[in-house]
Amino acid sequence: MAANAVKAGRAPREWTDYGFFGPGSPTWKVWTAPTALLGFQRSVVLEHFDPFLAAAVADSAGIYTDPRGRLDRTLAYFLTVAVADSRTAIEASEILMRVHAKVTGIEPLSGKRYNANNPESQLWIHVTGWHSVLKCYEMFGPGPLSPGEEQRYWDECVVAAELQTCKPADVPRSREQVREYYAAVRPRLLSSERAEKAMHYLLRTPRKDSNWTIWAGSRVMARATIATLPKWMRTLGHFDQPAVVSRGLVGPGRIASRVVGGRAGRLAALRLYAPSTGRLMAQHLDRGIPALPETVTPARARDLYGAAARQQAETLIRT
Repeated sequence: MAANAVKAGRAPREWTDYGFFGPGSPTWKVWTAPTALLGFQRSVVLEHFDPFLAAAVADSAGIYTDPRGRLDRTLAYFLTVAVADSRTAIEASEILMRVHAKVTGIEPLSGKRYNANNPESQLWIHVTGWHSVLKCYEMFGPGPLSPGEEQRYWDECVVAAELQTCKPADVPRSREQVREYYAAVRPRLLSSERAEKAMHYLLRTPRKDSNWTIWAGSRVMARATIATLPKWMRTLGHFDQPAVVSRGLVGPGRIASRVVGGRAGRLAALRLYAPSTGRLMAQHLDRGIPALPETVTPARARDLYGAAARQQAETLIRT
């Protein structure tokens, strides 16, 4: 879903603070780079290795009936958490959790019930999202962060997880812990006919189901996205490619990311591919000093702007 501030046809609401991370944060740097589009495609493909998420996506069929809208709303949510003010991010997360609460069903391979808000599935979405965006930044963007920046990035990843149903103790806090997480969950990851259909669809969306920007954009990014994945994931998903192809994409990919790395290039790409996300990015790039020029913790933001706080304010108004 997209945050309220980036809904089509609505002027963006003024942001109240610097959100959870603020100027100079590696989160702002990595999540607003052109390579974040590659990282996003990578993460939504990997999502389907979780059989419960694959079942939820297949049963709802949203990526097939409205691929551009579904991808745009999902990317807008991730970017909202990364760069928007805390009020917008908290409201967006609460809406998303209400939507997810209705997404339940039976996973056909195990016969077990799934729920989109399940903490384990939400952790898979969160870790693959944050890791994928960083991986693509390193491989096709400016390169690795400094050791200090990288540690801060993973610390910020833990903060962002507070907006989902993830158990805080389970969220990786370093690259090594990310590797350990992948090793721990690998036995329960699998591919199925429905999962592979979705993954290949997201890598190369058919023209008949989308506009030309998603059809062309997905294909331009697909080989680069696959190049960032380990061999076992490419094999499991049946979308492997020769190593020479992957190596040959690194140089051109870095050049392309520099070409579109300015304000105009980033906004032009997003307006074609994900217009709601583009409006959010424009607001971020053009932001001034907010009324509260500091960052806020998710807990504090929830106290100020969460559903309970809004309900209390409405009660006071009526009395």
